[in-house]
Amino acid sequence: MTAPDTPVVLRVAGRPVGRYVTRPELPARLSPRPFLHPVTTLAGTAVTELSPADHTHHLGVGVAVPDVEGHNFWGGRTYVRDQGPTELDNHGAQRHGSFQLRDPDGFVEELRWIAAGAELLRERRTVAATELTDTAWALDFTFSLTNVTSDALSIGSPATNGRSGAAYGGFFWRARKEDTAPAVFTADSEGEAEVHGARADWLALAGGGSSRSSGVASGGGWTLVFAGATDTTRRDPWFVRTAEYPGVGSSLAPAERLPIPPGETAVRRVVTVVADGRLDRDEAAALVRKAVSQ
Repeated sequence: MTAPDTPVVLRVAGRPVGRYVTRPELPARLSPRPFLHPVTTLAGTAVTELSPADHTHHLGVGVAVPDVEGHNFWGGRTYVRDQGPTELDNHGAQRHGSFQLRDPDGFVEELRWIAAGAELLRERRTVAATELTDTAWALDFTFSLTNVTSDALSIGSPATNGRSGAAYGGFFWRARKEDTAPAVFTADSEGEAEVHGARADWLALAGGGSSRSSGVASGGGWTLVFAGATDTTRRDPWFVRTAEYPGVGSSLAPAERLPIPPGETAVRRVVTVVADGRLDRDEAAALVRKAVSQ
């Protein structure tokens, strides 16, 4: 029998493409939580980073939220209104509970979000890896957050606390940092300034190799195409960084705090295409359609 703290190795077409660590040994300041790293293309190119020097609390692929009723599940400093980023002793942790399913191509996991000795949220996380083509696969990541307290709680972000343009919190993918910043584009826009905060159906991040200004396909490199970030009633905006560091996430609380009443659940799903080579818009859109429909 596999030990519960043994990392899960995701495989596609028999090849390892992701390593999921359930019980990382991390300092409290990093808001310890399960994460995927490394995640690779089918050719073996790594497309994640773990605790890079620029942001040591960036942990590959996972769920991170900077403000759950004032508790930091993101790591690092907390943005305080009229004060700015501040070191606070307010870090929470996501604790692995159990696997309901654990297979080579995915798993279903239960986690507890704990802060100040109390459980605030219970999460059910479903992750699946699926082959799309001989050069691309999809990571299907769904998380459900249930308020297990007897009180109303809400999720915030630096944006809801006064920092414009910093609505990070939710699904987050820290991509590999290279000498040249990656290209980022959607079906109808391009560049960090245009894409950040958009509620686009999908968003592509492309690095390595070479590319023309339009982000069209060329030899070498890698492309990540993100789609979803929705529940049944809304589409979350995208949080995007390319110049400072490469990262893409969904924004649970872009302008207002997201309330989760006692016993209720917030659900989000993000499907990410992981492809070798730099895709153009048509290629990215086609792969996303295939990934989301599976």
